[in-house]
Formats: sequence, structure tokens, C-alpha cells
Amino acid sequence: MRDKSLTEKLLSPDVLAPFAVGIVFILGWDLLVRIAGLPPYLLPGPLLVIQTLIENWGDLFSSLTVTFQITIVAFLTAAGSGLAIAILFTINKWIERSLFPYAVVLQTTPLVAIAPLIIIWLKENTFGALVLCAWIAAFFPILSNTTLGLNSVDRNLNNLFTLYNASPWQRLIYLRLPSALPYFLGGLRISGGLSLIGAVVAEFVAGTGGSKSGIAYQILIASYNLQIPRMFAALLLVTGLGIVIFAVLSLISDALLKDWHESAVNPNQ
Repeated sequence: MRDKSLTEKLLSPDVLAPFAVGIVFILGWDLLVRIAGLPPYLLPGPLLVIQTLIENWGDLFSSLTVTFQITIVAFLTAAGSGLAIAILFTINKWIERSLFPYAVVLQTTPLVAIAPLIIIWLKENTFGALVLCAWIAAFFPILSNTTLGLNSVDRNLNNLFTLYNASPWQRLIYLRLPSALPYFLGGLRISGGLSLIGAVVAEFVAGTGGSKSGIAYQILIASYNLQIPRMFAALLLVTGLGIVIFAVLSLISDALLKDWHESAVNPNQ
């Protein structure tokens, strides 16, 4: 079957359905504000939010750039460290049994509780503190998914490698890593959003201490000054950035898996 053209993909139900739901939501939001007569300091209408975003684009986008930098550094660090430690867990089960529970503890510890401590400990390096907080949020999904993938090798293929006397490194490179790729990419898609959330949470903590960095500081100041349309505009930018991150990671995942893995193969093509 031929591949779909770009126009066909854009007009497909997978694209039109979410777009239609978004339009209905925006129209319902606008009608609610108009009919209920809600003042802007309670709930601004979508048109006012867009207008505020345009008027304050310079400051908001500059702050969003800082948040994006923190998110990307934390995400890449989490991806690299999560993959490396997952491989280490696969090579030595004793290390996995010894350290994995502490990874769980790191995941279950509320970030808002430890972020102030990290900010205080690394007060001379605010950017590094924010990256560390975002890394904590993004690390565990990559580690757990990749570890699961490395341990989920097909038994028949594993026996085949044993039959040919494959070395542990050959088994890792040619069997375990390809088998774990879908799990790793799934972890990346989860961690992309979590790294953004971690960065914003850490910026909130830093912002309460007077550190002017990131889009969260803009949200914080807008809420203090009851500039609710400006706060919504900043939230819109954060949401848009999260959608872009997820979309990019989904495209990368589909590009790497579309020719061979069931999760990305389209049966209608």
C-alpha cells in the first residue's frame, strides 16, 4: 500500500478529531465567560488571553526559553543516565536488586518537598539546581521502562544466541538493546513531559525565593498581582511547549519503529 500524502494525513480523523474537540472547548469557554459575565480576574476569555499573550510576548517567550533550556538539559541527562543504569542493572542483577529500590524512593519522594532543599544546597548554581529537580522528575520512567525492556527478551531468540555461544556484549548489543528500544522510547515520551513539570515546579520554588528565572516566575508574579489574563497566557505557552515536546518525541519514536514494531506499524497502509 502507498504511503499517505501530507494532505491526507492532516485530514485524517487522528488529526481532525482532537482539533475539533479543541475548537468546541474554546467556543464553550468563550460562551461561559460571556453568558456568566465572569470578570477577567476570575476567568478571562480566550480572546483576551491571546491578546495578552501577543502584548507580553517578549517577556513571556524569553522566560519560556529559560524553562525550555532547563527541560532539555534535564531530559537529555535523564535519558543518558537512565539508559546507562538500566544496562548496568541488566549486566549485574545484584546491582539491580541493591539500587532499584532507591530509584523507587527517588520517584515517590514529592518533588515540592525536596526542591527547596536542593535550591538551598545549590544556591550558588541556580540553573544546576533547577536541572537537578527536573532530572529527578524525569529519571525514573526511563530507568524502569528500559530495564523492563532489557529483561523482556524473546525466549526463543535468547536460546538462539545461547546456541551460537554469543558473548554477553553481543547479546546486549544485538538482542537486548533492540528489544528494549520501544520501551526506552515510551519512557522518553513520558519523561519529556515530566522534565517540563519538574522544571516548572523547581522554578516556582526558586521564584518564591526571589530568583527570576523561567516561565513559572512569570506565572507567580502574575498571580500575586491578580494579572489573571497574563497568567493564563503563560500557562498557554507552557502547555504548548509540553505538546510540542510530546509530538516531537512521538515522531522520533514512530520513525524508529514504523518499519518493524507493532506499536508503530499502521495496518491500513
